[in-house]
Amino acid sequence: MYFLLIALLYNWYIASGDGFGQTAEIEYTKFKQQLTQGNVERIHVQGDQINGEFKSPQILNISGEDTLRSENFYTYIPSYGDNQLSAALEENDVTVSAEPESEYNWWYIALIILPILFFIYIGVMFYQRMQSQGQGFFNIGKSKAKLQQPEKQDTTFDDVAGLDNAKTELTEIIEFLKEPDRFKDIGAKLPKGLLMVGPPGTGKTLLARAAAGEADVPFFTITGSDFMEMFVGVGAKRVRDMFDKAKEASPSIIFIDELDSIGRRRGAGLGGGHDEREQTLNQLLSELDGFEPNESVVVMAATNRPDILDKALLRPGRFDRQIKVDMPKQKARLEILKIHAQDKPLQDDVDLEVIARSTPGFSGADLENLLNEASLYAGRNERKKIAMEDIDNARDKVMMGLKREGLQIDDKEREVLAYHEAGHALVAAILPHSDPIHKVTIIPRGKAMGATQQLPEKEKYLYNREYLLDRLAVIMGGRAAEDLIFETSTSGAQDDLKQVAKLSRKMVLEWGMSEKYKHISFGSAEEEVFLGRDMSRQREYSDSTARDIDEEVQKISREAFERAFSTIKENRDVLEKVAELLLDKEEIPGEEVDKLLNEKKQNTQEEKQKDEE
Repeated sequence: MYFLLIALLYNWYIASGDGFGQTAEIEYTKFKQQLTQGNVERIHVQGDQINGEFKSPQILNISGEDTLRSENFYTYIPSYGDNQLSAALEENDVTVSAEPESEYNWWYIALIILPILFFIYIGVMFYQRMQSQGQGFFNIGKSKAKLQQPEKQDTTFDDVAGLDNAKTELTEIIEFLKEPDRFKDIGAKLPKGLLMVGPPGTGKTLLARAAAGEADVPFFTITGSDFMEMFVGVGAKRVRDMFDKAKEASPSIIFIDELDSIGRRRGAGLGGGHDEREQTLNQLLSELDGFEPNESVVVMAATNRPDILDKALLRPGRFDRQIKVDMPKQKARLEILKIHAQDKPLQDDVDLEVIARSTPGFSGADLENLLNEASLYAGRNERKKIAMEDIDNARDKVMMGLKREGLQIDDKEREVLAYHEAGHALVAAILPHSDPIHKVTIIPRGKAMGATQQLPEKEKYLYNREYLLDRLAVIMGGRAAEDLIFETSTSGAQDDLKQVAKLSRKMVLEWGMSEKYKHISFGSAEEEVFLGRDMSRQREYSDSTARDIDEEVQKISREAFERAFSTIKENRDVLEKVAELLLDKEEIPGEEVDKLLNEKKQNTQEEKQKDEE
């Protein structure tokens, strides 16, 4: 196509006679003069155009200024004709050839055909690409579900750590798929839909794959977005095709990941509904409990947004079973780490129990990434085995981001950072209900200029008021240290203040932990707006109550600061020692802070004993 375009432009440029080559346009008078002088060798006549060749090259004027030494020329016969031309040609013995004038202007035809050929070329390329991806025009309505045959599935429940409740729930469905007749004889029906709900990375897809491996049945997997296409009706057709294939391979399992992409509430939000998505959802609902029973076909789905799903999906007979897949607790994290550590060489100092305790809030995917990052650190340091130091560095990278190399911090700012983090650490070490300190650092990572890491001694499921108040005081410890030592405030406490505002508002609005509004919940402090559905939702309390809530939030925040300030003021000498250690080492373990506090207590007791004596 590109070659054809270049060739057409080349020929047009040649024929235009703009000086490319040895052909030039001359006036008809100039042609008659050269003819009379006997300097014309031959001519070719086509219509009113004369193309000819001089006997000796001539220097011709081009565009009135430029000159060209040319042997070839062309000109045009005047419209009134020239009766003497034929006699002059014979007299000067000029060879004449002629052809009739063309009835078509080929250049105009080429300019019309060329765009058509270009679009045909684009269409062919698009068709070939769709064919290579298995999405030909005639296959566009075919299901994109990937089939995994039983013999190729090697994932079982042994590969899924934790999630014991989910495994128990799935065991019944697996037994039904293995022995359907045993359940049919007593009138039991196979559950049609099972919805797994949980945050990203908690193992929902892995759990579905393991269920298929345990049941030893074909496993069809697809994401919700695979149903959607630019053509109307394609999504519904793909749903029908997927269920037809699953019925042919029954007993089988269909797994739909990210169900919320097609299962959102119909007609919800500011922009109304989405016809293609709603048609796809309607077809899915019809297949789940349509006129024909889908025997021995179980539909599993996963989502992390169950709040936006259409209610018709969740009624009995469709996705009537829901499995909550939460973030793994400490015991489950230990089991997950053991599975991911099987193919990784670890040094003797690596304690998986310590790692499990130090990673609260990590999902299974996060733990896998943690060990992978640790192995990369070990490779960078040219170690053959992963050390605990590598895992600590990987955890810091995952939790706080990469070190910010080349960041220029002057001595004054560095001192402020040291006292800020020392304030957090000191309050955390002194208050009775706070979590133990793991590490204090002033090394900038990600968006943070420093950090004080605390690790809970055990998993917490309930948070009492005393723990939350101590937690608020610890967060305020950095701002309190700045106020005590430098008598100012810095922007480094921005994230701390956001955390305090968020936590204190939850205590008042949701948990009934304020002095004025005990045992009352006013709703969530963090309502998410779903496509405008919640924008018109009215508050469930009056303006005066909202003002009182704001006052209670301010009171809790103010008291947290005052507790932190008084705690630091009473132990200012320890604060200064911790800050000096941070300025010297940049990073210290929590045991260093505890050691300094214990030394102060011991000195205080010795002084009391001396005074008593």
